[in-house]
Amino acid sequence: MKALVYHGPGNKAWEDVPDARVEEPTDVVVKVETTTICGTDLHILQGDVAAVTDGRILGHEAVGTITEVGDAVRGFSVGDRVLVPAITKCGRCEYCQRGMPSHCQTVGGIGWIFGHLIDGTQAELVRVPYADTSLYAVPSGVSDEQAIFLADSLPTGYEVGVLAGGVRPGNTVAVVGAGAVGLSAVLTTGLWGASKVIAIDSNKFRLEKALEFGATDTVEVGPGTVGDVIGLTDGLGVDVAIEAVGYPETLLTAASLVRPGGTIANVGVHGTPVELPMQDMWISNVTLTMGLVDTVSIPTLLKMVASGRIPAEKMGTHRFTFDQFDEAYDVFANAAANLALKVVITP
Repeated sequence: MKALVYHGPGNKAWEDVPDARVEEPTDVVVKVETTTICGTDLHILQGDVAAVTDGRILGHEAVGTITEVGDAVRGFSVGDRVLVPAITKCGRCEYCQRGMPSHCQTVGGIGWIFGHLIDGTQAELVRVPYADTSLYAVPSGVSDEQAIFLADSLPTGYEVGVLAGGVRPGNTVAVVGAGAVGLSAVLTTGLWGASKVIAIDSNKFRLEKALEFGATDTVEVGPGTVGDVIGLTDGLGVDVAIEAVGYPETLLTAASLVRPGGTIANVGVHGTPVELPMQDMWISNVTLTMGLVDTVSIPTLLKMVASGRIPAEKMGTHRFTFDQFDEAYDVFANAAANLALKVVITP
């Protein structure tokens, strides 16, 4: 088979590798029919994830068809169309039992193993451990292009942003950063009845998309960003501020927008320390949340996509084939310049 293989910082190649195969009785093998690229993949290529070593197949999101099943697999059969999510879970360890498979102890203490601790999904075939508890059957009315964004970005925006932020009916919500994950939060705030959703970004294209995804207002980043947002909330600030970038300045912006008793939901992946003005925040009864996605919301999101309530396909702006992986990475790495959100990659 062919796969996209990591060969150290800045180096990757679409090359021949041994076929993925069942190694444990709980495994299945999936023929990948749709995959995508995540910001985490870019971090890996920059050398930021030391656990990813030379020879690792990249990627942690896929939709495809099962071609082989292990002897212990009971919930899936050859020919089943499935979603391979970013998080793998045994379903039995303490963290899985707590509904937090992002820290599954059985697979190494972190549920994100594809393209990280084991070979990933940017390949013609992928081995999926703990298939019965990790895979999701894709309903017949949901296309591959809709389903692929439920592997990571949509659950991340929903779980780590909307749910962790405690969005409730009538709330005012600000989303700082209107990239794929931020837009996923915008797209799913409506499920909880937010009355006002304010998208904040420096890119006009992303702000236009935010309005399409359900934002009621947009604010372009500038010297008056905080004042502009506060002005949209009758001077009170927002109930929930969702940070979806991962920079110190964007988290500080989110913190400056939230009203007393509100919540800052940090979704962005931070690579450097952030100094917060705790001397001002403590007295405002502000809650700060953060975390890695668990993907436990996928069954709910699949139903919402199938019913047409969530138009997940809007996330895909560019399409490529497997032999165009280099071009796909170039477009995604320069998303703002290319007016890109997420890329869709198929055989």
